[in-house]
Amino acid sequence: MAVPIRFQVPRYDPREELRARLDAAPVEHSEALLEAYDVLQGLHDRGILAALKGALGASDMVLESAVDIAKTPEGIRTMRNLLLLMKLLGNIEPELLGGIVGGIPEAVHKGAAAQPNPPGLLSLAQKFSSKESRRGLAAAADILESIGKSLGPQRNVGH
Repeated sequence: MAVPIRFQVPRYDPREELRARLDAAPVEHSEALLEAYDVLQGLHDRGILAALKGALGASDMVLESAVDIAKTPEGIRTMRNLLLLMKLLGNIEPELLGGIVGGIPEAVHKGAAAQPNPPGLLSLAQKFSSKESRRGLAAAADILESIGKSLGPQRNVGH
């Protein structure tokens, strides 16, 4: 008579597989590990790791403080205003805003240039008569007009 063959399912231990992968990792990823060690050492040398460790230790206190500040009327207004500013910036084409922002430093440098006397009324009138100045003045006037409409008599801001 035949003898039955015993079948035993080998035990599967997921930790053994992870241990084998971990043992092989230094060989397979040695260059990346060395770079990661360099990054960690740089963070340690500059005190960034210590700061992060401190921040993690104080995270509950920082979070509680932030929540306390955010619950104040000023905090709520700040968040609402930031959302409105985000909406405003989202409605402006980046190229247009880039041109405006790029022109500011140039204007500041021109104004800060050493001049013995401030410009006279005639030279200011000449500047305001240029196409670029008139275009800027028209945009400023449109902005002021819109602000004036929103501040009309029906609004009682701050009271």
